[in-house]
Amino acid sequence: MPVQLTRRTILTLVGAGAVSLATPLAAQDTALRLAFIPQENPEKLLGDIEAITGWLASEIGVPVEGFVTIDHAAAVEALRSGDADISFMGALPFVLAEAEIGAVPLLSEVYRDAPNYTGRIFVRRDSGIGALADLRGRDIAFADPISESGYLYTLAEFVEAGLVKGPGAAEEFFGRVFFAGGYQQAMQAMAEGLVDAAGASQYADLLLTPQQQAEVTWIAESAPIPSHLVIARPGLDAALRDRFVDAMLRLNEPEHRNKLRYLYGPDGYVRADGAAYDGVRDMARRYGLLE
Repeated sequence: MPVQLTRRTILTLVGAGAVSLATPLAAQDTALRLAFIPQENPEKLLGDIEAITGWLASEIGVPVEGFVTIDHAAAVEALRSGDADISFMGALPFVLAEAEIGAVPLLSEVYRDAPNYTGRIFVRRDSGIGALADLRGRDIAFADPISESGYLYTLAEFVEAGLVKGPGAAEEFFGRVFFAGGYQQAMQAMAEGLVDAAGASQYADLLLTPQQQAEVTWIAESAPIPSHLVIARPGLDAALRDRFVDAMLRLNEPEHRNKLRYLYGPDGYVRADGAAYDGVRDMARRYGLLE
């Protein structure tokens, strides 16, 4: 019997599309292993990974492998188990990984000369939705349950507006709440009419086609969020870790900046300041994610 492609089954399939990609591209014990989260279409990300890992290997002097995890939680688990040495990660998963496994912050992304960004609630322009209250009883797709811009900070806008009591009570306000598996997946679900709204990074509309970008808008914006970062598992060889950081910082140089498009497209990287994430730690405690 054919599967009925309801909104729920389509969103489930979108998320499941990353599962088969959550394996290393190669398997060498001596390699530096990088975990990538599926903010974008995971199949596109695989091509980007192959491009950047080859360059990093030549700069660092050891083989570099990359793989796409199912989500942020899987990236943290890969660091915990030693299946990954380094991971690209959002601020909220970082503070959780720091508390759980002692993850070490290495680098922070810079976008438009700022080490921070916001989350936004996106809707289609023709939806008739102009305010958060208009989403009562409507369906929404968030990127990931432990994403800051793709869930916690965007949901906080509903909490501050008095519409939602907290993460555990979200479905009392919305019709249904989905976690699509990444920014692009959540945005596509909204743009294609599978859900009424999407919670994602302020830059997530750039993952849509030009036509889709013209058809969507945003109705709410979160407080500033420290940018995504690159973290390492505890115990990673310090000399190897330093060579990786030095190589990544060379991406800021004019002759290498074109390679940033293979790493989610930031404007560059700076050395991470762990104290910059104190606000995220406070938010995580407020919502019961940290003690």
